[in-house]
Amino acid sequence: MYAQMVKTGASRLKSDAEMSERERAFQDRIDADVKIEPKDWMPDDYRRTLIRQISQHAHSEIVGMLPEGNWLTRAPTLKRKAILLAKIQDEGGHGLYLYSAAETLGITRDQMLEALHDGKAKYSSIFNYPTLTWADVGTIGWLVDGAAIMNQIPLQRCSYGPYARAMVRICKEESFHMRQGYDSLLALCRGTAAQKRMAQDALDRWWWPSLMMFGPPDDASTHSAQSMRWKIKIFSNDELRQRFVDQSVPQAEVLGLRIPDPDLRWNADRGHYDFGPIDWQEFYRVLKGGGPCNRERLAARVSAWEEGRWVRDAALACAEKQLRRQAATA
Repeated sequence: MYAQMVKTGASRLKSDAEMSERERAFQDRIDADVKIEPKDWMPDDYRRTLIRQISQHAHSEIVGMLPEGNWLTRAPTLKRKAILLAKIQDEGGHGLYLYSAAETLGITRDQMLEALHDGKAKYSSIFNYPTLTWADVGTIGWLVDGAAIMNQIPLQRCSYGPYARAMVRICKEESFHMRQGYDSLLALCRGTAAQKRMAQDALDRWWWPSLMMFGPPDDASTHSAQSMRWKIKIFSNDELRQRFVDQSVPQAEVLGLRIPDPDLRWNADRGHYDFGPIDWQEFYRVLKGGGPCNRERLAARVSAWEEGRWVRDAALACAEKQLRRQAATA
């Protein structure tokens, strides 16, 4: 999930008796699957939770461009360069859709970016790992975008209209990203022995961080219940993680790669794969800034913002000039 550990401001669910009349009417609309729109009344905690989740999602899309952008000039063929460039451009567009959706809740884009650059706002922990080889780019497409799709398809049914509608196009493009990554890995796995070893090495390094993308286990995710009641979140972390594992294992078998989990096995009674314990200490460490690339990623975003200041200033000056001309001829 591109939005991890989003706080709702509620330590427990309110009963109907504890809700105000407005809150009960609001919850009734959500229960009836009626979309909440920007001008509708909403509880302050609902608004703040959406801002946190959507902005964190947007930050993740933008920061997520960096690990792959590192390989644009080194992709093995012109075709792979063009595909990767198109994918990175898509991610920038996803950030734009999501920042725009968040702005409908009363926060400005400058405020969101300032929070990111100051380290107050988070982005998905997965983007704090390095892309060491070309196989990492394919693995990100297969696993990271695959995990994102697992979460984002249900978000098309999110209770907040602008967020749900933004996800429609994002999901279509993410499905392309996943296929692109899988196709790249398939080419490596059908290539030389060295290429297949490179693909296996990438899977070994990205598997567990990909499982962490869905956030902490349900019993440690104290805010999930409220988000699910508001239908900001549709499925629990553990449900999504299990679906992801069940989907990914057969795909790895087609590639001829081994999932790096000695405890992985099919459970016929459950109808799902059992998998080993996740190192949640690593998850929290990376989320708090202790990952291999946390400082590098944030520094790159701040640098891009500062270096692009002249473009923003020029665009604003041009817009102001056009407004003055229109006023003079009115």
